[in-house]
Amino acid sequence: MVTVRRSLWHEPRPGDAPPIGRLDWLLVGVFAAATLVEGVVATDLAWRPLVVVLALALMPALLWRRSRPLTAALVGWGVAGMLSVLQLTAHAGDLGLYSMMADLILLYSLVRWGSGREIVSGTAFVAVVVALGMYASSAGWADVFGGSVLLLLFVALAAVFRYRADLWHRQQREIRNQERMALARELHDTVAHHVSAIAVQAQAGGVVAAIQPEKAAEVLAAIESEASRTLAEMRSMVRVLRAEEAVAYSPQLGVADLPALARADATPTVEVSLDGSSTRLARPVDAALYRLAQESLTNAVRHARSATRVGIDVRRDGDAVRLRVSDDGQTEPGPVPEPGFGLLGMAERAQLLGGSLSAGPGPGGGWVVEAVLPVDGLA
Repeated sequence: MVTVRRSLWHEPRPGDAPPIGRLDWLLVGVFAAATLVEGVVATDLAWRPLVVVLALALMPALLWRRSRPLTAALVGWGVAGMLSVLQLTAHAGDLGLYSMMADLILLYSLVRWGSGREIVSGTAFVAVVVALGMYASSAGWADVFGGSVLLLLFVALAAVFRYRADLWHRQQREIRNQERMALARELHDTVAHHVSAIAVQAQAGGVVAAIQPEKAAEVLAAIESEASRTLAEMRSMVRVLRAEEAVAYSPQLGVADLPALARADATPTVEVSLDGSSTRLARPVDAALYRLAQESLTNAVRHARSATRVGIDVRRDGDAVRLRVSDDGQTEPGPVPEPGFGLLGMAERAQLLGGSLSAGPGPGGGWVVEAVLPVDGLA
């Protein structure tokens, strides 16, 4: 199963970076090993022990390339600058190692994960070091042109990936906002429905109190119950933004309306199974379950290959209610694809109510979407 549980409330900025992982340590190990091997093989390299030690000293900077890109770039390219100065002052030959191409990774990381000021100051420093290195090695115009193109290529690649990451996060924020607005409209309609019921009962209570005083207590108890339920559901609206627009004060579709989605005269057939206790839910949860089931069914009908059946099952599980939508379609071999924006939107809707959503290939084939929501929402 591929679980979509990552919260969309705290999205990383394009410049933010994940923590150090195994691949980072592997990268450092590969470059360090290459440096040692090259130091042993290159017997004609001037100042060989010092050059190897300096090259090894910059390798740990690869671990900081995402968390502290400017510092990593200054360390890596600073080592290159030191070798160029040594080459000029000692009139030695080429002091560079091929393994110091790791500096190109640090330049990429600077543009990919650095802030605007870090990119400007870091690239200026890199440009000075590169110019010094070309002067120290007496590079010809062809070398200057080729080296400049290589550096610009890494900068361009970093800029492209940075833009793609920024676009991805903006799309995720848009999905979050759309789901919050849709959920807010449903919560607003639900609360308005309850308040209307309270107003009707209060008006009736005035008449009953004058004619049958003994019935007034029952009316007041009903009003208290309705008000308590309304207050609990209004708590679910905290932190949920809503666009100012006209809406109809009518209750939304819920779990009790799911049987209307069943069909036996088309392919794939749709079967709906409900647990009787699952209909006594908070209105926001009730409406969200219907929307999640509807969206999952639409995805199954559109995308499930050779599916003949889609099952929708809602079951009460203690203080939670579980929705399961499965199909018997064919799944592609290989790794599970990344969740699309529709699935991310469904996960956002579940998370707003304190629940979770998962989706992936089923154990017996096909595709399964499961959502677990608390019965009372975020009361």
